[in-house]
Order: sequence, then structure tokens, then C-alpha cells
Amino acid sequence: MKLERLSYDPGAALDFYEQGLTHLGALCERTWHDRLEVLAEGLAASLWNRQGEMHSGELHFAPADTKAARDASREVFPGCPLTFRLAEAQRPSPLSLDRLVLAASSAVAPELPVAEKLWCNQYPGTGRWRLVKPFVADFHFSLLALIRCEVQAIDQHWSLHRVAVTLPGGEPDEDLARQLNFASVEPNPQPEPVWPKPDPVQWRLWLQAALEPDLMAELRGIRTRQENSLKRELERVDDYFDQYERELTERGRRSSKEGVKHRTEDRLAAAKAEHARRRADQVARHEIRVHPHLEAVLLIAEPAWRAELHIERSRQSAELPAWYVPRARRWHCDSPIL
Repeated sequence: MKLERLSYDPGAALDFYEQGLTHLGALCERTWHDRLEVLAEGLAASLWNRQGEMHSGELHFAPADTKAARDASREVFPGCPLTFRLAEAQRPSPLSLDRLVLAASSAVAPELPVAEKLWCNQYPGTGRWRLVKPFVADFHFSLLALIRCEVQAIDQHWSLHRVAVTLPGGEPDEDLARQLNFASVEPNPQPEPVWPKPDPVQWRLWLQAALEPDLMAELRGIRTRQENSLKRELERVDDYFDQYERELTERGRRSSKEGVKHRTEDRLAAAKAEHARRRADQVARHEIRVHPHLEAVLLIAEPAWRAELHIERSRQSAELPAWYVPRARRWHCDSPIL
């Protein structure tokens, strides 16, 4: 789920800077409605110098439509690099894994006809479906991450995504990512969930796979602009070297001296090598690089109903454990379905 970007507001940006810099240990004072005096050292000062040496200065929060040249060390504006540094400085290192238990939406197990119908809709081709053991209250787990994506192209692009995947299968859960703001939290769950063991390597692969579809629409437009720009640059490079090589070839033909012909051949070889180098340089300049930054990770437990099922599918039968999640009205299985 791609989160909508907030429109730039100087007052809101000033509040963010004042609270963020104060949290990092800086002294801040509003000298005017759009100005903030800052005295910083250490981590707070590293926003301006990597050594963290003492920094003193005034920040001006300019309106978005200001036409004058910007000074990124003293002015805050849309896309200001100082804003990104401040946001990154707020992030704990190493990143903590938070845990959250959602409140139960219903204390009653689903009716068997409803549960069977939802299973058959989710897994078409099921011949028989039977509940071997009654429903038992349990938990189903999901992993949710807040990811900031930096796309480096001709222009810089940033986007913020909320991505959720189920555990342990790693299937994307778009509904959970969208509905999290409206979810109710259980502060004291009884019993306490048995949380799954963290698996950073596998979780990274699942989150990356879930993030890619979110980026496709944005990357499609960027890729089109990059390809058009690359085409123009390659045509310009090709035209220049084609004309230069034709001129060298004509000079060689007009001269009868062997020395001139050898020098012409050497220049042609050098021109071809430079031509190839310039083309490769333009291709490298027009590459699109995506750098995802993990801002927050949340492990979510939500009430579910565990059941032992007997199913027949594709002329095969098996008994397997499955979890019914009332929020999503979906079934989840650890084992592969027949």
C-alpha cells in the first residue's frame, strides 16, 4: 500500500523540526513564525556536519512557491535533504521489532456451512471438506513493515509504503496494510501469543516481493522518461561520432601518404573505442536504482480459529491444520494444499 504524500506546510514542518531536534538533544527557539534558531551538538549537529561538531544557525521554513534559490543548510523546502536526515536520525539503530495483538472481532466460531463455502471459494476444486476437530481459539501472525523507497533516476523520487505479509507463508495481505489504522488493539491478551521466531533473511525476501507490485506503477512512468532521454542522448552521441568517422575516412582517402593513412586508422580505432565508452556511460547514467529503507517493523497477532480439516482435492485426500481469520474471512494453511 502506497501512502499518500503529505502536502508541504511550513508550520507543520517547523513543528516537526522543533520536536525532532529537541529529541536529539538540540536547543531550539522560534524567533519568528517561520524561523527556528538551533544550537546543536553531537547527533543533532551531524545533520549539518558528519563530525557532530557544534552547530549554531537559524532555519527558514520557506513557502512551497518561493522562486528564489534555496540554501539547503539554512532553508527548509519540499524535498529538502535536511528533512530526510532528520527523519533518519529519529530511527532507532538497530531497528526494533515491535509486537501488536489485535482485538477479537467475534468470540463465536464460524458456522460450518460458512467456513466450508469460504474454503471452497478460496481453493476451487475441493471435492470434500470436513471438520475433523472442532474450532479452537488461536492466533494468526502477520508481518507489517513501513518502507521508504528512494528511486534514483534523472529526477529523484521518494515514496512511502506500508507492506504486510502473512506468516509463515509470506503471502501479501493488502487488506491488513489498508485497515491497520482502524484496527482495535488488545492491551492485555489472554493467553499471551506464542510469537514466531524472527527470520530476517526470509522476511526480507517476502517484503521485497510484496513491495515490487506497489512500485510498478511509479517505475513505469519513470522508465518511460528514462528511455526517451536515453534515446535522445544515444542519437546525439551516434551522430557526433558518425560524422567524425566519416570526416576521418575522407581525409584518409584523399591522402596518398602511408603515414597519414596509419594515423587515420589509429584515430578511427580510438574514435570507435570512445564511441563505445560514451554509449556505455549514457546507459549507466540512465539506470534506475531503487533503494528501500526499512523504517519500522511490526509483528502482528490477530485472533483466529484453528481447525483440523479433512479435504479431498484433485483425487487426493489429506488431513491438515488450518486457521480461519475472521477479519479477512480467509483460511491460512502452513502445509501446501493438494
